[in-house]
Amino acid sequence: MSRETIVLDHYNGHEAAARLVAGRLEDVLIDSGGPRAGTIYRAIADRPVKGQGGMFLRTPDGPAFLRQVRGLAPGQVLLVQVTGLAEPGKALPVTQKLLFKARYAIVTPGAPGLNVSRAIRDDARRDALMQIAHAEMDEVDTSALGLILRSSCAVADDSAIADDIRAMADLAAAVLADREGDAEMLTEGDSPHQLAWREWTAPADVVTDPGGFEGEGVLDQIALLESAHVPLTGGASMYVEPTRALVAVDVNTGADTSPAAGHKANIAAARELPRQLRLRGLGGQIVLDLAPMAKKDRRQFEDALRAAFRADTTETALVGWTPLGHFELQRKRDRAPLEMPA
Repeated sequence: MSRETIVLDHYNGHEAAARLVAGRLEDVLIDSGGPRAGTIYRAIADRPVKGQGGMFLRTPDGPAFLRQVRGLAPGQVLLVQVTGLAEPGKALPVTQKLLFKARYAIVTPGAPGLNVSRAIRDDARRDALMQIAHAEMDEVDTSALGLILRSSCAVADDSAIADDIRAMADLAAAVLADREGDAEMLTEGDSPHQLAWREWTAPADVVTDPGGFEGEGVLDQIALLESAHVPLTGGASMYVEPTRALVAVDVNTGADTSPAAGHKANIAAARELPRQLRLRGLGGQIVLDLAPMAKKDRRQFEDALRAAFRADTTETALVGWTPLGHFELQRKRDRAPLEMPA
């Protein structure tokens, strides 16, 4: 497996991080300048929206919207966490299910229990991790706080894991004890550099020198994203174009006129689509206008699409086929769309 390279730099005046595999850009995080996902507020309930089953909240950074509220009255104080990006002109999406995430540990208020990632299958390692979890959570009220040890613990140093557990448990306890008062930001979400450390855990060479984006070819690959056109294998291509309502993806076979051309183009698009959405920072409703293919080939296309998104960290629902033969997806907006420099 090719070793990864992580580049910590700035782009267009904002803190940014890039992840490359064998020189190919696989992910890029760029600070939007607005409230970050993971930010926790002490918020004030403002007004209910009965038709949408939610309530607008007041925060120091503007309105937030909380879905599926019950028993919440205007003026009530509550703790909420930003779950993703606010679309232009819309309120911040928030949840009452707080998570305190570190590289190796996630502390879960309101969801008690000590758990180890299922991705760690070695029984001896799982037992060792549970011993660390019990030791560090021994003095914590585990009826109120739960713990998840992440897959990155498989090869991590035990002391680093213990440090993360203590840090997140202490932070959670401090935030949960700070429920009274006016609207206030209690913790800020992680910056791109912090997110890179937290989420990109594979062995990697890390470049922190100024100008790293240029030196490692990141800028050249970001510039390619300015075009909607995405070349695919075999001469096929797709166009990824965001509109106000949705993201439209058009798949074309190119010069290939063989009977299997449409099927091959669609499989290639399925494999490349998660990367393109990730790099461009696109989410919401996504509609695929696929190349012509027989209905009997749809199952193989769906399998390829499902496998491709399984390796992607952003929550994406494969909704299915429309009567016109388009395929729809719904993707969480967890980052800002990529902005090109003027």
